[in-house]
Amino acid sequence: MVKSMTGYGRGERSGENRTVTVELRTVNNRYLDCAIKLPRAYLFAQDVVKERVGARVARGKVDVFVSIDQTGEEALTVTVNEPLARAYLDALGKLYQIDGGQRMSMGCKPTDLARFPDVLVVERQPEDQQAVQGLILDALEAALDDLEAMRRREGGRMAQDILARANRVEELTGQIEARSPQSVADYRARLTARLQEMLGSAQLDEGRLLTEAAIFADKVAVDEETVRLRSHLAQLRELLDQGGPVGRKLDFLIQEFNREANTIGSKCTDLENTRYVVELKAEIEKIREQVQNLE
Repeated sequence: MVKSMTGYGRGERSGENRTVTVELRTVNNRYLDCAIKLPRAYLFAQDVVKERVGARVARGKVDVFVSIDQTGEEALTVTVNEPLARAYLDALGKLYQIDGGQRMSMGCKPTDLARFPDVLVVERQPEDQQAVQGLILDALEAALDDLEAMRRREGGRMAQDILARANRVEELTGQIEARSPQSVADYRARLTARLQEMLGSAQLDEGRLLTEAAIFADKVAVDEETVRLRSHLAQLRELLDQGGPVGRKLDFLIQEFNREANTIGSKCTDLENTRYVVELKAEIEKIREQVQNLE
């Protein structure tokens, strides 16, 4: 089944005293463009996240948002920066000597010393990066599954619309083919009437008339174009049935649709066929718009 390039997916996993939430948002893009937003402390997982997304998404702009919330007590340790504490004490002693004990006293308590900057250092316990990365990837896989389900649903609806329009293109192609011989007959009738008007009672040269009609028929013949157009329609249906990332192939194929339609339009002199060609081009354009949304 074909997939749309637009979609949204969300996944969540808990463990290691934290909850990891991954959100994915995809929009149309010619190639795969993956942007990952991770908390700074978890940037070590960025490359593997990008690799995992690339394995599941072939085309489109993908925004990956990863949020990590602490759910349990964080493991912290508090240590004393002894060299700094001693330096503070030495500085206080010098101040005491300068004062001569008249206004200051060395009665400095540990709680007083702890108020000085950076005397007490709070440190987080080293994290198990492999465990955290595994948690992120589990949440990512859930988000990718959710995203793919949404893209498949949207792609299915697009495929149905494309096939319906392809059927209409085929119908219009048949109407153009059926009308083409009539346009030659109409041309011959108009030519005969004009010559009779010009020549009056003089005898018409039937051979010359047939030659002119044959030349006109060759100029307005659209058999080659309609045959190629039907071939393109068969290929379009085959690609949609094949599924997978076929958007770029379909985009190229629609260019061929337009080329044949333009050639048919340039050959049509009949008003009825001209109307068919206008509708034909409109349907092809609508197919092109849908194809550009497919992966």
